[in-house]
Amino acid sequence: MVGFVIWIVGLVLTIRAALEIWRIHAPAERKLIAIVLVLLTSWVGLLFYYFYGKPRMPQWLGVGFERY
Repeated sequence: MVGFVIWIVGLVLTIRAALEIWRIHAPAERKLIAIVLVLLTSWVGLLFYYFYGKPRMPQWLGVGFERY
């Protein structure tokens, strides 16, 4: 039961991260690469995204310092 809850939380956070990345104004190819990397790296990717990469993602995707 605990494993199922952890899986559901991870699924919800992954979908949320993917939607946040998709809303950034950047080329679709770069957004897809970032989303796939978060999906493939599972919890490590989510932790990296939420604790380090979220404020830096627009700059990494090549759109400068704009906020989404």
